[in-house]
Amino acid sequence: MSEPPLLLPAPRELALGGERVAVDPAAARVRHDAGLPVQGYRLEIATDGVRIEHADPAGLRYAQATLAQIVDQSGARLPTLRIRDWPDFPVRGYMLDVSRDRVPTRETLERMVGLLDLLRLNHLELYTEHTFAYRDHERVWRDASPLTSDDLRWLDERCRERGIELSANQQSFGHMERWLAHEPYRHLAETPDGWQTDDGRRMPPGVLTPGAESLDFVASLWREVLPNFTSRRVNVGCDETWELGRGRSRAAVEARGRARVYLEFLVGILEMLHAQGCEVLFWGDILRSHGELVSELPRDGTVALAWHYEAPVEPDAIPPAFLERLAEFGVTPRVLAGFAGQVGAFAESGLPFWVCPGTSGWNSLLGRLPNALGNLSDAANVGLERGASGFMITDWGDNGHLQPLSVSLPPLAFGAAQAWCRATNQALELAPLVDHFLFGDAASELGAALEALGSLYARTGLLTPNGSPLQSALGAGGRLGSFGEASEAGVGEVLATLDDAERAIAR
Repeated sequence: MSEPPLLLPAPRELALGGERVAVDPAAARVRHDAGLPVQGYRLEIATDGVRIEHADPAGLRYAQATLAQIVDQSGARLPTLRIRDWPDFPVRGYMLDVSRDRVPTRETLERMVGLLDLLRLNHLELYTEHTFAYRDHERVWRDASPLTSDDLRWLDERCRERGIELSANQQSFGHMERWLAHEPYRHLAETPDGWQTDDGRRMPPGVLTPGAESLDFVASLWREVLPNFTSRRVNVGCDETWELGRGRSRAAVEARGRARVYLEFLVGILEMLHAQGCEVLFWGDILRSHGELVSELPRDGTVALAWHYEAPVEPDAIPPAFLERLAEFGVTPRVLAGFAGQVGAFAESGLPFWVCPGTSGWNSLLGRLPNALGNLSDAANVGLERGASGFMITDWGDNGHLQPLSVSLPPLAFGAAQAWCRATNQALELAPLVDHFLFGDAASELGAALEALGSLYARTGLLTPNGSPLQSALGAGGRLGSFGEASEAGVGEVLATLDDAERAIAR
């Protein structure tokens, strides 16, 4: 029997025949079959030719892509086989941070669109705080190499050519530091002079104070952003509003509770964008522990994004003092359990939600690949079990986006495969797939090198949540710090692995 071809993602059902046949793939017989699942297809290669049946245009595109992968590896004689395939998650997305000091060029974006097409990801967002050339706000983006309206319209067209939805992404509540640092916007801040964490660290203003003036400001940003996108699915952010209630909204929070005050401003944003025909995505971290408030959100046109970026961990493995520090930022033992601790309020209330794991590249230089794989797998498992309608892989740039794009590629490929079909992609042998599909590396060196480099964060003896001690040692790590003690032997292994990887990459 023929060896099965290398396919990414691995299909849901593949039956391999016992021979190879000289048939013309360009003469495939194509038929629409409305009985197939959404985005699904059947592909058959037999002695009498190639047949494709598809549910919709997406299914046809995926069938043709699978056939192209087979032809690429087979030459003139194709293996006889039958494939039935469709996705677990109808929306499979990627979100790239373009606001923390690395804004991609059109060349990089075009390559990224091709990569998403290869991986069957059908949704793209560019995480934006201030890196869009807003007409009336040059002071904010002047030194940020912003994306322009022309850039976004160009990208929107490139995405539509590949069946990918480009969605607008604009922070609208928290993570507004780049705006509130400037005097013309300081009056919109919850804490105009900054705020102090429970352990005494001074933080700059980063959250809009809830109220009509802030809502008008947010609406003005969306009026500029929206016309550049075909899609009316938008992401308003609204995560990590830590200082809410520590400044101008203190009295409201004391009277009604922080989560209630948060909800009221979020609902104002929802109503403003719903009136413009938008489906609104928002990060769910603030409301994930408030099922009674989630039940008040409008069900039509609202989607919660349940995010978590660590592989599941037992709280007993973390020192109590460190757990106290994590708690100030909403990280509780229940949250550390993984996505099971993220989605309950949304699933139980019936609010549509997506699961959003990450590539684990940020704060790391070289990635945290084992953590990423555990995080991505956990998201797929819990998302399928609890009824998530989407799966979005996030790629952040905390503290300067120091990781190169190549660090994100193995977890991106793995996560895309989990989102397509968890059952057949759980145990992917990642290095050969990365070599063949992402790098075209005939020497078969780069995939293994990236796997080795992506494991180094765990070898020093230190543990750094949401980051790697390799980056923290350079002074550009996360706010949570590290615990444990560095090992001389472990650091020696790190240095030796770096040398080995450098030689492999050169080859």
